[in-house]
Amino acid sequence: MCSQESSCSAVRVILSSWGYSICRSKIICSELEAHAQKLSLHRRHRAHREPAGVSMDVYEVRGHLDVIAEELTASEEEEEAADEEAFVMVQDSPDVSTHADAQQMKEQLSRSRSKLSHKIMEMENFASNLEEIFITVEENFGRQEQNLEQHYNEVLQTLSQRNEARAAALDEQKNSKLERLYGQLLQCGQTLDTSKELIESAQELHRRPDKHAFLQAVMPIMKRVEQFAREEVDLKLGLSLDFDVPMTDLSQVRQMMDSINVLPAPSAPVMNPQIANSATETSLHVCWSLFSDDTVEFYELYWRLISDDCTMETPQEVSQLKVKETHCTVSDLLPNAQYELWVTATNTTGISPASERAVYMTVPSPPVLKPRQCVSSLDAALIRWDSGNTNPVESYTLELHRTHADSGFSATESIVAIPSCECLLQLQAWKHYIIHIRAVNIGGPSDRSEPITISTTGTFFHLLEDTAHPSLSLSADGLTMFYLDEDLPISHMTFSDNTFNRCVAVLGDLVPVRGQYYWEIEVDESAEFRIGVAYEDTQRNSYLGGNNTSWCMRHILTPSRHKYEFLHNGWTPDIRITVQPLRIGVFLDYSRGILSFYNAALRQHLYTFSCQFLHYVQPCFALDNPGALTLRTGMTTPAHFTQP
Repeated sequence: MCSQESSCSAVRVILSSWGYSICRSKIICSELEAHAQKLSLHRRHRAHREPAGVSMDVYEVRGHLDVIAEELTASEEEEEAADEEAFVMVQDSPDVSTHADAQQMKEQLSRSRSKLSHKIMEMENFASNLEEIFITVEENFGRQEQNLEQHYNEVLQTLSQRNEARAAALDEQKNSKLERLYGQLLQCGQTLDTSKELIESAQELHRRPDKHAFLQAVMPIMKRVEQFAREEVDLKLGLSLDFDVPMTDLSQVRQMMDSINVLPAPSAPVMNPQIANSATETSLHVCWSLFSDDTVEFYELYWRLISDDCTMETPQEVSQLKVKETHCTVSDLLPNAQYELWVTATNTTGISPASERAVYMTVPSPPVLKPRQCVSSLDAALIRWDSGNTNPVESYTLELHRTHADSGFSATESIVAIPSCECLLQLQAWKHYIIHIRAVNIGGPSDRSEPITISTTGTFFHLLEDTAHPSLSLSADGLTMFYLDEDLPISHMTFSDNTFNRCVAVLGDLVPVRGQYYWEIEVDESAEFRIGVAYEDTQRNSYLGGNNTSWCMRHILTPSRHKYEFLHNGWTPDIRITVQPLRIGVFLDYSRGILSFYNAALRQHLYTFSCQFLHYVQPCFALDNPGALTLRTGMTTPAHFTQP
């Protein structure tokens, strides 16, 4: 009986502790349900007060505005008709003052109509702004509601986990206590069985009538009884009936409930377009806006490189930066590269949606001038350069700096919005210019290129390597051509559409301006050559002077003499030159339509072609046997060469 009462007491203790835990859980759940009911009532209240009524009010306002606009239009038409009738009546009336008053009233009515139209437009804009604000409020409310529901579910989930953990611990204690009680119960049962067996044996022995048999069997029985009596039986309860109720740590739940607030998560920021001159070669200054009164603790700006390389299968790595302000400078970027940027706003409630993505561009690298491809004359220059950037740029700016050595005066001019990598300049004669180039895109202008000096004291140009026959070699300065004794096999020659493939020739490069040009050529005594001018599209598979697109002087070395021909379209006049010219001057004058050749050492005139050149011509040079020709440019044209 005592054992049964102890077990019942233990069960009651267990049930009491479980009831206490369940009551604590119900209290916390009641608090959470009260929060949820407040949230639901707040939502219904906001839904009745704001979205439906607000949107209905906005539409009603817009409807009233449309009605007002229609009535205004109708009243304007009626007033115009009345004004016209009044104006006709005034015209029929001899009273001049009445006509002036009517005209003044008409102007006043027109001004009133304009003011009223302006006010209606302002009201429509205000209604549109109200509608946008109400939509934003509804979006913020939806995010806050979702946030509260998420917190509510998290708290319930945490409480459920805590309750399950406590129940599992209590169940483990119950099983342990029951197992120990069951062990003691088995031990007591075994002791009772042994006692019962001894008592039954003693009673059976006591009933025997044979005293001799009784005396023989009684001694073992008595020894067993004495031995059993000496054994101590443990009749104490070997365990505590109290349960160790684990304390539930509800600090996390309390913290989660305290974190529930009415501060909404921020709305999505808006990336501002890139401002001109807001970038460098390796950095971007990025700005964004927040069109609401949201509370923001910090922003996170994300960016990645936009690559046009189709071979790149994986997207570019995304970088990010945490900032406090609505602007920041991103550095360590590539020049003249496009970057995609977006931003999010964060406060204690959560993170806003990402903004729309904007594309910013870094400033280009400085262009690279091509000195060998820049040409000039007395009054013009053609400047060429490489972009220096992988991606295309919007335009280029050329800076022209002129310095007068005598007076010390200097002036700088800029030519902007140059679309390509070359620029034709009209300059003053007998001057020296220093030229820089900048590349420009939406981010701003690049740094200045390395300078180049241009002089307008004569004709400056170089030989065009891309037009040279494969057997020709050009010097590093682009002014000397060599035709070596070694004959290259045809299989080792590389031809293109622009190279001469029959005549061992090369073209020069003049400014495309119809002016005066002069240059000289130094020739070897034994060299057979052709020098003159040709159209840029002259046939590459014919000899210079053998077609109607080239004019040249030819030297042929015969056993008896030096023979000279002045060829155009395969025809030459019969001219004999007694003194062999080793430095030949070539004078081209577009305005007079002449091409003249001179013995520059003797200042002797050799021959003049008279032709109205239909297109711009280029200097041309050819060697008919191994030798060399050297071009001299930049010298002043002798005065008697330019005289008619």
